[in-house]
Amino acid sequence: MPATTRITVTLPTEQVAELRKLTDNVSGYVAEAVARQIRHQLLGDDLRRHQEEQGAFTDEELAEARAKIFGTADRADHTDAA
Repeated sequence: MPATTRITVTLPTEQVAELRKLTDNVSGYVAEAVARQIRHQLLGDDLRRHQEEQGAFTDEELAEARAKIFGTADRADHTDAA
C-alpha cells in the first residue's frame, strides 16, 4: 500500500453530498480524481513541449492518436503485427 498523508480539503456542501451518493470511499475517489488530473496535466505539458520542438501535429497524426485512444471504424487500417 502506498504511503499516505492526511490533509484537509474544503469542498462545497453539494459536492460532498453527491460524492457520498457515488462512493463509500471518498478518500479513494478523490485520490483517483487527483491522479487523473495530474496525468492530464503532465500529458498536456508533454504535448505542448513536443509541438514546440517538432511543430504542430498533422491531421493524420491527430486522427491516428484519436483512433488509438478512442477506437474508430477506420482502425482496421492500423492493424497490429502482434
